[in-house]
Amino acid sequence: MGLAVRVSNSAGSDGQNIGNCPFSQRLFMVLWLKGVTFDVTTVDMKRKPDILKDLAPGAQPPFLLYGSEVKTDTNKIEEFMEDNLCPPKYPRLAARNPESNTAGMDVFSKFSAYVKNSNPQANESLGKGLLKALKKLDDYIGSRLPDEIDENSADELTSSSRPFLDGQELTLADCNLLPKLHIVKVVCLKYRNFSIPQSLTHLWRYLNAAYTREEFASTCPSDNEVHIAYSCVAKALK
Repeated sequence: MGLAVRVSNSAGSDGQNIGNCPFSQRLFMVLWLKGVTFDVTTVDMKRKPDILKDLAPGAQPPFLLYGSEVKTDTNKIEEFMEDNLCPPKYPRLAARNPESNTAGMDVFSKFSAYVKNSNPQANESLGKGLLKALKKLDDYIGSRLPDEIDENSADELTSSSRPFLDGQELTLADCNLLPKLHIVKVVCLKYRNFSIPQSLTHLWRYLNAAYTREEFASTCPSDNEVHIAYSCVAKALK
């Protein structure tokens, strides 16, 4: 099927460039990986155009406009893309292993609790909670998937060297997780002087592999946009 896609994203601090929105970036990555040409329309939410009041009243970007139909739920948009942008013309992006879809699912909630906290007495405990979630993700990336295990091989490797959550290629699972991990990395360093430990070697292998891919690196907002987005969210410890 032929498909013309327009996705709306919140504008950055200048009202024009792409702002910090992991949900929009997730969809940009999906479209890029599908090989679809798409237009991005940035929306200055401080001066929301009247047309949005009719298209998606009360909703926040991202939006997907398909013909005269407007989709506003990120999960539904992703499902729509996977169902309609399908083989033989477009690749499937769903992860083969269900566990890949939930890997790292608690990292962002632990991060949010950590950076929103203003109580110094709770800072250490919340930081440990984030570290635990990151370590759990590191363990998953380092564990071998079923198709990496050859029971007839004399190779005694116990860890995986795959670059991405589900294997050698980016999947929907990565499109969901990577934009959030980028925010965690940028915000924690800026507002908590916290860096993801280098000892989490599998996680760093994953991030470094992702930053070499245009689908991810070219859709990331600038660090400054992420800083601005969290300037009122990240609480100073008092």
